[in-house]
Amino acid sequence: MNKPRIVVIGSLNMDIVFQCDRLALPGQTVLAKCTTQVCGGKGANQAVAAAKAGGNVSMVGRVGDDAFGTQLVSNLCLHNINTDHVTRTTDKSSGTAAVMVDENGQNSIVVSAGANGQLTPNDLNEARYLIDEADLLLLQLEIPLATVEHAIKLAHQSKTPIMLDPAPVTTEALNYNLFNVDLICPNQSEAETLTGMPSDTKETAAIAAGELIRLGAKTCLVTMSDQGTILHDGTMSRFIESYQVQAVDSTAAGDAFAGAFAVNYVETKCLNRATRFASAAGALCATKRGAQPSMHSRNEILAISE
Repeated sequence: MNKPRIVVIGSLNMDIVFQCDRLALPGQTVLAKCTTQVCGGKGANQAVAAAKAGGNVSMVGRVGDDAFGTQLVSNLCLHNINTDHVTRTTDKSSGTAAVMVDENGQNSIVVSAGANGQLTPNDLNEARYLIDEADLLLLQLEIPLATVEHAIKLAHQSKTPIMLDPAPVTTEALNYNLFNVDLICPNQSEAETLTGMPSDTKETAAIAAGELIRLGAKTCLVTMSDQGTILHDGTMSRFIESYQVQAVDSTAAGDAFAGAFAVNYVETKCLNRATRFASAAGALCATKRGAQPSMHSRNEILAISE
């Protein structure tokens, strides 16, 4: 069987990860136990997750003309991801993120967009053939919102299914045509920002999911960390339980979920199966430190999801 063709348009960042006993409060300084550099960025994370889950993945994005840019592209190539449309940007540094992770695996992240902020609609026009040939287009919000909106427009013209992970989200996203997608997968806080509705329980998250359907999405998945996932198919909502693991770093669990879901949904066309597969990928991701190094293989995901 041919591998699902997944195109990811999004960010590439170098993550500077600080392992701490606790996260810093406003005005507080904490000492890190260790510091590491890890390839990240929501777009690149999801590309690696999709590739490890069994996808044939192409990445569209921008990096700086610096050492971080070289590392970020090389790491994608190690996972057999097509980087023909990851463009070097001479007047900007590569995107970077400062990630604090506490002893319970919770995190706090500050991101500098760098070259990611220079990804334009014209970059997407040059990669149009990839969108035309894709089985699914995977998007996030760490690039300019106008570029995300243009990607959605191109995918509609190509009749390519679209999955949007609306993160990181702000109310500014409501000013763009971002909801007319086949799948949207916010977490609880993102669903609340987008809808103005509480999403802290299964019941309220289901209502928020219904509101995102009303706003234009065909299917909505609200991820609730270790509580599970609300799946709304446009007609009704259901709850998919999570896989219980000992979490050490939740930094990229949502990205693991999105990349794995994209691949399995193309393969099976079954929302329930794809959600369970993605939930397993997200849970496993939280058991290892770092963003892309924490993504698990297809066989590892299948071992706990079937």
